Amino acid sequence: MIRKAQIEDCKAILGLINELAVYERAPEAVTNTVDGLELTGFGANPIWWCYVCEINSEIVGFALYYIRYSTWKGPRMYLEDLYIKPSYRRQQIGEALFKTLVDEAKEKKLTGVHWQVLDWNETAISFYKKLSTTFDDEWVNCSIEL
Repeated sequence: MIRKAQIEDCKAILGLINELAVYERAPEAVTNTVDGLELTGFGANPIWWCYVCEINSEIVGFALYYIRYSTWKGPRMYLEDLYIKPSYRRQQIGEALFKTLVDEAKEKKLTGVHWQVLDWNETAISFYKKLSTTFDDEWVNCSIEL
């Protein structure tokens, strides 16, 4: 079952975020907390939204996004993370979550969906190729930690 995340899901979402960080070889990089997720996703001014897949009362996957603005294209959805527990993969959960995001982006009249994938993550790259994704080798990621 795909549904919008609720504040009560934040503990499970953080657990999946930690699983994703282990998979991406950076478990020490997660510094977020349940309180942080609750405040920024369900407080007075939410800055992210999320869909979860729940099976038998267990959150087994999630897709967390926010709205960004492109000066060239206008408002766009940015998919921060899409993760499914390994034992639930190959059951079309990822496709269902992704379709839900695309439907929401269309409903909100956004101009597209944007995300990143690690260059070594062949499983994710294969998944995204099935969705007619455009890959961009031109841009370099940049960030400043505060």
